[in-house]
Amino acid sequence: MEIVFSLVSFTVTKVLQFSGLVDNRDALRTKKMEDKALEVYDVIRSIRDPEKPNTLEELDVVTEKCVEVQELGEDEYLIIIKFSPTVPHCSLATLIGLCLQVKLQRCLPFKHKLEIYISEGTHSTEEDINKQINDKERVAAAMENPNLREIVEQCVTEPDD
Repeated sequence: MEIVFSLVSFTVTKVLQFSGLVDNRDALRTKKMEDKALEVYDVIRSIRDPEKPNTLEELDVVTEKCVEVQELGEDEYLIIIKFSPTVPHCSLATLIGLCLQVKLQRCLPFKHKLEIYISEGTHSTEEDINKQINDKERVAAAMENPNLREIVEQCVTEPDD
């Protein structure tokens, strides 16, 4: 019976491959992940820099290419963001990561796991900062600080909110 099942499964797989249905399914999944990545980018592009009047998009801290989305399960996604601080010694890189965390947690309408990193080679202390901005306890503690919370709110709130 097991051999029959294997032969049927193999035959069905080959028929789907030859018909193009398997490739279409993969193409649809890829398109769905690209659409989710654009949705995420639309949320983060308007975050304002803590020091400058510009958005993270205007400063090229975030770009469409810095967002990757992977499917974890049905309607659950892993979002990976790799942002680039404006200078290798940027003192506000951790704060920018915190703003990304807060804005995405508030604004994304679908279930997700979030990983935020500084792009490799763009900051002198990227490893330490990556640990901080992906540690839920540190993020929660930072948001309990009224001064930090106020700065984050100013950065993530849309001008007409």
